[in-house]
Amino acid sequence: MSIATAFRATAAATALFAAASGPAAAGESFILAHAMNSEHVFHVLSENFIADLGGDFDVAYHPAGDLGDWTSIFEQTMQGVVPMSITWAASEFDPRLDLTWLGYVASDWESARAVYGPGSEMLRIYNDILSDLDLVAIGIVPADFGSIVIRKGVDARPTNFPEDGRGVKIRVPGVAIGVDRFANFGFSAVPIPLAEVYTALQLGTVDARAFSTAVESYNMRDVLDATILTNDYFDAAFWLVNKDWWEGLDAADRDELQAAADKEIGAAWGEAEAKSDEYLAKLEAEGVEVIRLDDAQMAKAKAIVYENEWPAMEEVVGPEIMAKLRKAAGIE
Repeated sequence: MSIATAFRATAAATALFAAASGPAAAGESFILAHAMNSEHVFHVLSENFIADLGGDFDVAYHPAGDLGDWTSIFEQTMQGVVPMSITWAASEFDPRLDLTWLGYVASDWESARAVYGPGSEMLRIYNDILSDLDLVAIGIVPADFGSIVIRKGVDARPTNFPEDGRGVKIRVPGVAIGVDRFANFGFSAVPIPLAEVYTALQLGTVDARAFSTAVESYNMRDVLDATILTNDYFDAAFWLVNKDWWEGLDAADRDELQAAADKEIGAAWGEAEAKSDEYLAKLEAEGVEVIRLDDAQMAKAKAIVYENEWPAMEEVVGPEIMAKLRKAAGIE
């Protein structure tokens, strides 16, 4: 942990000591934190969640990275310093959490809701892993599908893999699964930090970017010519609680918190899909070409992922988890 993170953790722990050191009861305080700004879905979820509780709990709400970035908040929830957070999986604490990057677990909103929605098998699969980190995911928060964007000045429109990817340099996140997927798709995969992606596209360091959601693509619209909706990745976060804290709650309090989270996550599914459609329409209105894979192209892309990426992931998470995942995703 960095000095800055440790300082924030110590400050948070001081504020939280009474609530974190024993079973919580109605009216007592706990911290809810995330790293995103007021325009992000995390903020809307959090504010609505607190309103749903109607004053039964005194929630100390810390948005916008008040207590650290998303990785730090994940760690503080593991430690119990922040009993509740909305954040992404930090696989540096358990490599099995790279499962969140796995391709084609779902490829459209209907299948995504079935696989990742409230009460889903996927939630149970993740909790089998998170339990070892003293965490419980009380829900999965949907964002959008990740796809490919092409920068201005590049004529390539790769839709048939792997042949169309040849000669195209594409930015991927710095995780092995991202590099391997797009290498298998035929691209020259270049790991680049997210903060440097816009400049890399602007300067022509890369020709394309992978794992781009509709909102992210819209934010980079002035350097883009096209987006190709591969939908190879589903971006979702966890609504996390510290396991010891959660199990220390009275059953009625735990049920109330879970019901409020379920309500907001349920609403988030419709909002996330609508937001995706909205920003794809905005991209088209700005002159960015939106290309959808046809059934044959999608089937070909999926086959590459299932034949290469899924067996590799099985070596990380084990056959039992992958068998459950295949069943949940309808892939036998």
